[in-house]
Formats: sequence, C-alpha cells, structure tokens
Amino acid sequence: MPEPRVDLGRSDAKTALVGSFSPRSTRPPRGRVPWLLVVPALLGLAFLVLPFAGLLIGAPWGDIAPLAASPEVLGALWLSLSTATAATAVALLLGVPLAWLLARTDFPGRRAVRALVAVPLVIPPVVGGVALLLVLGRNGLLGRHLYEWFGLSLPFTPAAVVVAQVFVAMPFLVISVEGALRGADRRYEEAAATLGATRWTAFRRVTLPMAAPGVLAGAVLAWARALGEFGATITFAGNLPGRTQTMPLAVYLAMQQSPEAAVVLSLILLLVSVAVLAALRDRWTTA
Repeated sequence: MPEPRVDLGRSDAKTALVGSFSPRSTRPPRGRVPWLLVVPALLGLAFLVLPFAGLLIGAPWGDIAPLAASPEVLGALWLSLSTATAATAVALLLGVPLAWLLARTDFPGRRAVRALVAVPLVIPPVVGGVALLLVLGRNGLLGRHLYEWFGLSLPFTPAAVVVAQVFVAMPFLVISVEGALRGADRRYEEAAATLGATRWTAFRRVTLPMAAPGVLAGAVLAWARALGEFGATITFAGNLPGRTQTMPLAVYLAMQQSPEAAVVLSLILLLVSVAVLAALRDRWTTA
C-alpha cells in the first residue's frame, strides 16, 4: 500500500526549511555539567590564583606606604616603566614590519625565520642575556666595533636594559601582529591598489588600521613581558641600583636582605601590571 503523500504549501515548506536551520535548532543540548572538565579547570584556576592570594594575605600592609615612597623603590619603578615603554616602542618599530614580512610575503626560509622569531619564547631568559653579552658586549662580535668606532659600551647601562627587554618581548608582538595580518581581508588592499595607492599608502591607511587590534594586543603583551623581565636583564645589564636595577631585580635583591620588603615590592609590581592589563582588557582580549 503506498504511503500517504503530504502536500506542503509554499509557506509551510518555507517554515520547515527555516526552522531546520534556525539558531535554536543548532544549539547544543543542555545536559549535566561535565565534571571531568570542570574539576581540572578549577584546579588550574586555583593554581594560578592562590599564589597571588597568598601575596595579598601575607603582605605587610602597614609598611607599604613608607617602602613605596622610598627613593630606591621609586627609582626602580620609574626605570621599569620607562624601559618597558621604550622597549615596546622599539618592538613596534621593528616587529610590525617583520610580522608583515612573515604574513604577506613568500621568501625562501620563511619557516626558519618564523622559528627563529619564536626562539626567545622558549629559551631561558638568562641564555638570551649571555647571547646578548657575547654579541653586544665590549669584546663581542658587534660590541667591539661599537666600542672601537663610536666609544659605545652597551652592557651594564640603561640602554642594555632596553635591549634585553626588546629581545624577550618582541616575539609576543610579532606573533600577535602576524596573526592579525593573516586574518585581515586582502581585498581592501587590492581595491586600494586599483585606485592608485602605493604599497606604503595601502599599508599605512588600509592594512595597519585593519590589524590595529592585533598590534595593540601585541604591544600590551610585549610591555607586560618587558616590565617583568629578569634573567636577560641581570645577565646583560647587571643589577646596579639607580642605574640598571628594575623592579624584578629589586625584588630579587630585597628577598636576600628583607623578605617583607620583597613582598611589598612584588605587590607594587603586581598592582601596576594588573592595572595596565585591566585598563586595556577590552582591547587586547578582543584582538
């Protein structure tokens, strides 16, 4: 016996078709909470949060104001903020073109170059400091010529702090900007080229604005990484109070002499970092 045939009108068929693809039908079914994922997620969150909670609980709050107002702490904080800002500016100047080169051009050895850019992310920072010392030191490969020709000696100077911070922070910027450039729609650049724009004009007025969220995200991450740099700085720039002693180095020195002062310095550095990241959160997280 043949099955009964149901004749759907045009409106009924449209309703069925739209309903089959409606957002409500594509939602995942609601079920119980997957505790196999929630439990390790909560443990991971606790692992990251509890040390900061211990720092806040164990901080000698009554001594924060006098220590924070001391010339040593103010000098170390100002040096950290100024060198991290300078390092971020240098990373932007050098890292954005490098990211564009990796994202928009095809040249032999591009994969090797991308791997070399990521090397500072995986090696210990102190190794980077040793490498900088062997290259830019007074007897280094390039440092000897800088000293002989111009009388410049980078190690153990504020400039060395900036160089060390750029070395460890610029990969964050390059990776972020490269991802933003790869995700940008190239049709706008092609349209600008058909209208007579040069490559530089298209990059400045089309490409860079489209990649601006990625550039800002990379700049914030690079600044935060430069602010907390320790290993490469102490190896290449030393730990000279008032000259090359940044806040992380001041914490290290205070930990050997006065643990309470080290806690206060750590708290100040934590508050500064969190304040900057929180102020720009909507920028760098959406990027």
